[in-house]
Amino acid sequence: MSLNFPLLLVIAVAVCGLLALIDLLFLAPRRRAAIANYQGSVSQPEMAVVEQLNKEPLLVEYGKSFFPVLFIVLVLRSFLVEPFQIPSGSMKPTLEVGDFILVNKFSYGIRLPVIDKKVIEVGDPQRGDVMVFRYPSDPNVNYIKRVVGLPGDQISYTRDKKLFVNGQPIAEQLVGTEPGTLGSAELYKEKLGAAEHLIRKEMSRYRMPPDQQWTVPAGHYFMMGDNRDNSNDSRYWDDPNIPKALHGMVPDQNIVGKAFAVWMSWPEPKLSHFPSLSRVGLIQ
Repeated sequence: MSLNFPLLLVIAVAVCGLLALIDLLFLAPRRRAAIANYQGSVSQPEMAVVEQLNKEPLLVEYGKSFFPVLFIVLVLRSFLVEPFQIPSGSMKPTLEVGDFILVNKFSYGIRLPVIDKKVIEVGDPQRGDVMVFRYPSDPNVNYIKRVVGLPGDQISYTRDKKLFVNGQPIAEQLVGTEPGTLGSAELYKEKLGAAEHLIRKEMSRYRMPPDQQWTVPAGHYFMMGDNRDNSNDSRYWDDPNIPKALHGMVPDQNIVGKAFAVWMSWPEPKLSHFPSLSRVGLIQ
């Protein structure tokens, strides 16, 4: 069972804020009254006694100390920027295993934490965006893929691994090769929307049947990994609990945000392998 960090963060902020409020409204006035009574009952008040009377309960002290920090973290993480780490190679060569990325939380609208309800419209995903979203079959798991299909689009992927959007082939240009799992892998420069990026294909791997076509419903998106033959994406999702017309589609309410930068890379988080800044930069 995975931890729901946003929910835990909201609860922590609420508890700390409640402790601070209780202290402000009830406990602090009592401490001040006790100090005033003591000072009025003696001719020479002792500072040690005054400090003891003014001492906050330990739980309140911790709550008031943590509240501003947790509140700032909640605001930043929920509405501005959230960090993620890439766990797999499905977005190679754009993103490598161990890349630490930043995700813009307001590019596609302001959403309330935990319930993820959009309250302010800002913008919509564009074809070619690299997007983090909650996996439709398990919303507790975050995925990162590239937006290929927008609402209303017709998407097809042929047996020879060519991508078509609304009947038009997506332009690609071979730029090189690298080792693959079953031989060599080919790297192509692809132009998808306004994004020009690299994709990776292993031509010796499993070829899809020629009738792979999808229609993207309203309020949904079709996602693919840049590592085309090593990506669990919209082409393969088949959940019996989801209507067939929505198989492979990411609903708008599952969107987390737009990935825009790599700020560190640490493929092997060990003391013998230090983080690297060599991959720092904007995500294309």
